Amino acid sequence: MIQKIDDYRFLIPKSYKTGMRIDGLIYADEEMIKHIEKDQTKEQVANVATLPGMIGRSLAMPDAHQGYGFCIGGVAAADIEEGVVSAGGVGFDINCGVRLLSSPFMENEVRPKLEQLLNQLFRDIPCGTGRSGLLEVTKAELDNVLIDGASWAVRNGYGNEEDLKHIEEYGKIPGADPSLVSSRAKERGHDQLGTLGSGNHFLEIQVVSEVYDEETAKNFGMRKNQIVVLIHSGSRGLGHQVCTDYLDIMQEGMKKYGIKVVDRQLACVPIKSKEGKDYLAAMAAAANFAFANRQMITHWTREAFQRIMGNGDLKIVYDVCHNIAKFEEHDIDPEIFGTDGGKKKVLVHRKGATRAFPKGHKALPEELQKFGQPVLIPGSMGTCSYVLVGTEQAMKETFGSSCHGAGRAMSRAQAKRETSAEKLLQQMKSQNILVRAQTKSGLTEEKPDAYKNVSEVVEVVHNAGIAKKVAKMTPIAVMKG
Repeated sequence: MIQKIDDYRFLIPKSYKTGMRIDGLIYADEEMIKHIEKDQTKEQVANVATLPGMIGRSLAMPDAHQGYGFCIGGVAAADIEEGVVSAGGVGFDINCGVRLLSSPFMENEVRPKLEQLLNQLFRDIPCGTGRSGLLEVTKAELDNVLIDGASWAVRNGYGNEEDLKHIEEYGKIPGADPSLVSSRAKERGHDQLGTLGSGNHFLEIQVVSEVYDEETAKNFGMRKNQIVVLIHSGSRGLGHQVCTDYLDIMQEGMKKYGIKVVDRQLACVPIKSKEGKDYLAAMAAAANFAFANRQMITHWTREAFQRIMGNGDLKIVYDVCHNIAKFEEHDIDPEIFGTDGGKKKVLVHRKGATRAFPKGHKALPEELQKFGQPVLIPGSMGTCSYVLVGTEQAMKETFGSSCHGAGRAMSRAQAKRETSAEKLLQQMKSQNILVRAQTKSGLTEEKPDAYKNVSEVVEVVHNAGIAKKVAKMTPIAVMKG
């Protein structure tokens, strides 16, 4: 049975399922937990707790829903000596993430030219399933992208050095090895650099509609009624293929290392094994591709603003990963986790979860040291998005993690059955939101009520103290694949 700890935390004790090594914990309110219990999320949280070397708790954020192996919205940390790495704990879209750009414009300045601006962005930034980018890199150059990430893009004229300070890991995850990325993955990715993709990926022009923390918002370069741009994209076909390749390798590896799992989707190998090291090096390469991808989209967004608005000086507020596994040092609190305490280097899996480091953390650039890391939470199309800031509480409880969005409430097939593109476009128009989409079916899959209420999700993490609200943004123009 799930045990309610308080209004925002529900415990899955080790006694819930045979083989659980640690407890599970779901962040939710009373209504959300009812919804979460309707699919396999709870079971997946418990299943992750059975994996070798997991420490602390197996966690699910309030936007959690059923995924491949791990739930989406799942966080788990593994001891680097005894633990395992699981490709399902990162997911298929490696370093799917979001980037927020602040503009020098207020809403009243952009509204008269909004349609022109959206059309320019739609022309300049390729989007949609399998869509090719504006430049095709050679195979040799692609290897450099996989090693250097956003730095490669900046070096090639797509941005500036200042941009890199405002990207998680400075836009480059160390240890990437392109030789461990298959030729099939490279084939899928070499012409997709600088593309938005499809599904829930988007570019939105938004207005800062509410500010909850004036001082922090000012530090982030945000103010009420300001125009900002939110970009949501990942590693495209390259990352998907890396995950596919290593799931097969891990299935074989489990036989070699004598690992048994309760769900074959949790295929994993020891972190220190050759297969484990190879996956992490290939995953880092795919993550770096995604950083470069968002950097190039940023460049073309700036060019579109320059062309239509006469000023392309858009600054990166921050760029966060949603699907990643990273080595981090955490102070394990024995009172919270019921285990030995002290500083420990762990491999944190975040799948549909956002890093949320507090002020003073060494991973943050100097200008964020006094405030903490921006945590970007996109909502569903036509609703709203949020900027939060990381907290010390998150470091104690969630390995410095928070939610990543609204979380799906219905399948894509159901969403398509329940509405038409025409009806959805009419709804957006009634809200004074412009929309450009590559396909009508892609639009209906992403209708607003296909997702949970992002404001309710944000209230849970805010009230639980694992991230604090800074600002709310409302869309005025949406671009989708």
